[in-house]
Amino acid sequence: MKTPDLISTAFSNTFRSKTRTILTVLAIFVGAFTLTITNGLGTGINRFIDDTVSSIGASNVLIVSKTSTNDPTSTAPQKYDPDAIASAQTDASRPGTSNTVSALTDADITAIGNIDGVESVTPVRSASIDYVQYDGGDRYIASAGGIIGGQTPQLSDGVAPDDSADELEVALPAALVSPLGFADDADAIGRTVTIAVTDPLRTQHLVEATVTGITEGAFTTTTSLTTNTALQDALYTAQNTGVPQDQLDRYATASVQLSSTATAAQIDTVKDSLSDAGYTGRTVADQLGTFQAVIDGIVLVLNAFAVIALLAASFGIVNTLLMSVQERTREIGLMKAMGMGSGRIFSLFSLEAVVLGLLGSVFGAAVAIGVGTAVSAQLTATLFSDLPGLQLIAFDAASIVVTSLAIMGIAFLAGSLPAARAARADPVESLRYE
Repeated sequence: MKTPDLISTAFSNTFRSKTRTILTVLAIFVGAFTLTITNGLGTGINRFIDDTVSSIGASNVLIVSKTSTNDPTSTAPQKYDPDAIASAQTDASRPGTSNTVSALTDADITAIGNIDGVESVTPVRSASIDYVQYDGGDRYIASAGGIIGGQTPQLSDGVAPDDSADELEVALPAALVSPLGFADDADAIGRTVTIAVTDPLRTQHLVEATVTGITEGAFTTTTSLTTNTALQDALYTAQNTGVPQDQLDRYATASVQLSSTATAAQIDTVKDSLSDAGYTGRTVADQLGTFQAVIDGIVLVLNAFAVIALLAASFGIVNTLLMSVQERTREIGLMKAMGMGSGRIFSLFSLEAVVLGLLGSVFGAAVAIGVGTAVSAQLTATLFSDLPGLQLIAFDAASIVVTSLAIMGIAFLAGSLPAARAARADPVESLRYE
């Protein structure tokens, strides 16, 4: 019997006992469905995290601050730091938060720049703004932050502020478009908004900037303006009007650019060098790492349940094929008497097991894709509407193929015992079987 004949015979023999086959396929279907959904969940969330990381900053950019001896989470009394300065948002996983760190000076910027592996250092000049306003309308409280090196802001319209431009440019968050008086996102592009800051002498300064884009994202606050370097410097200068010159070189953090080809090991080496020098450096991936680890852990647990379901289904395959071997004992004897070798007999029954795995995995994956896509679309439009760009359940073709092959492999292993029993059958005894 040639290989094509073996395959066609395996398919036809699978449906000799339709009820038994359907029940076995359904057992495999449950495992395949669960495994495909959980893999899709992991793919969707991790893809969203990767997009978010790229929108916050590049992997080769470190946000560096002085290492503090105080623990901000402790309730114990903290020592006074005369060089303390309020930091801007530095934790992408906790938008809108700020804390107090020891200030970096120009001497620190120079020291950081001399560390091996560091290509450039840019002090982050933060400004606390009073409000943002358009055309004399209502004033709204907002915060402002510049673009970190390698950052690609998520935009619903327009473009990101040009960090190399001399013009003062800003991207508004989508939540402020309507309150400020714009008809829609497109209407805000190209308009001029007024941003107010107050200096230490309580004098308010008004700075005008052109809107270039509208931002959206899961890890940004709804009132956070994205500024280019020119605007950030203008706000910083206005806010520090009257401050002595020797007090202006105080920065909460600095943006450190490494080589674009820097490996994870090289980045870790720079972090260690910074730590030895009394500084702390973190990438955006570090800040989101815990969140991603939790998601991966949840997906792993769900996959474990799916594998358990598949193992349970494998016993169904064993039972189905053992019954098939017993029912076809005389047929096996006849095939052997006609010259069919034990290897071919083993291949035939193994193929029947693989067919069961194929049917269960294909139906399970197909239904999972349909259900997952519909559920994801519904959740995106309702429960997760505040997380633009999130596709909760996303399917990767390569992952689905690997999953199907793994299920067929489990089915093959489960069918090897009945197949081996059939291959060892004595043709004379089999022909006498009643």
